[in-house]
Amino acid sequence: MKLLRYAPKGLRIGLVAFTIVSSAAALSIAVPTGAGAAGSATGFSQPYAGTPKYEKWTPTQAGNIRQVNRPLGQKAADRIARKLGLDKQLVFTPEQYELFIRGEGVDGDPASAALIDESVRIFTNTTGNPLHADVNGTVTPFVLASYGLMVSTSGVLMSLANEDAPTRKVNPLIAPGGYVDTWCKKNGCEQSLAMLHRSAYQSEIIFAIASQQLPQSEPAQLVPNVKSGGRNTIVGMSMAPSIWIINFTLLYVLNPTVAAQMPGWWTPIPPDVAEAIAASPHGQVPYGDFESSFPGVIAQQ
Repeated sequence: MKLLRYAPKGLRIGLVAFTIVSSAAALSIAVPTGAGAAGSATGFSQPYAGTPKYEKWTPTQAGNIRQVNRPLGQKAADRIARKLGLDKQLVFTPEQYELFIRGEGVDGDPASAALIDESVRIFTNTTGNPLHADVNGTVTPFVLASYGLMVSTSGVLMSLANEDAPTRKVNPLIAPGGYVDTWCKKNGCEQSLAMLHRSAYQSEIIFAIASQQLPQSEPAQLVPNVKSGGRNTIVGMSMAPSIWIINFTLLYVLNPTVAAQMPGWWTPIPPDVAEAIAASPHGQVPYGDFESSFPGVIAQQ
C-alpha cells in the first residue's frame, strides 16, 4: 500500500514511523506488565508510558486547536534529543544521510529506502506537511499525525500501527540485524548506531513491543489515556510515549531536521472515529465517512 505523495520536496527525507513489532524473546528482557494499572501523570499506563524518567519529554495533550498536528520545531527537538541521550554531533552526516535515503552506498537497496521514505512522510504528517489520498473520487489532503492516524491511497483511515500501514510493514527493515543496522555498519555509521543504542531507545524497545502485542491492541492499535478525574480519551499507537521515543530517536539519528517535523502534541481521536475503528474487524474505516470529525486539520496550514 502506498500513499499519494505531494509533500514539499524538502520533505523527501527521513526514517520511519517505527511502530515496532518484534520478538521480545530476541531482546532477552522481560516484558513489562500492568497495562491496566493506574496511569502516570500523563494519563498513559504501562507499557504505553515506557521508562518513567523519559516520559516527561514526550508530547503532552494539545491544549488548543493551534497545537493540533503542530510539529516540534528544531529547538524543541534538539532539547529533547539531549534529554534522551543523543548528541547532535554524532548523527548521520549529510552525505551519509543522502546515500541512505536514496538506497545507495554499500549494499544499499532503493526499494527499502523507498518504504522508509514513505513511512517518514506519514509520521511527519504535521502542519505544513499534508499528504493526499483519493477520498470518494477526490484527491484530498489530510494532516493527522498528532492523532496517530493515517489514510491510505484508497481513502482508508487507520492507526499508523495497523498491520496494513507502511509504517508497520517497515518493521523488518529496522529490526536488529535488519537493513538499517547492516547499512550503518557497512557505510561508516557505526558511531551513530552505537549512540542510538546507548540512548533512551534501548530502554523503550521492550515497552513498545509489549504495547503492540497486548491482545487488546489488535487490530485497532489504539491507546487509552486516563487523566485525573476519570477523563478517558483514545489516541493512535504511534503517539504512546514509549513508541514516540523510539521513533524520535531513530529519526533524530538519521536527520535532526526530520525529527523536528514530528508532532509536538498528541490529540485525542474523536470518539465516533475511535469507536468505529475499534469496532472494525480490521481496524480500518473509510476516511470519507469521518473527515468532518477532524475540523481544521488543513485550515491550520
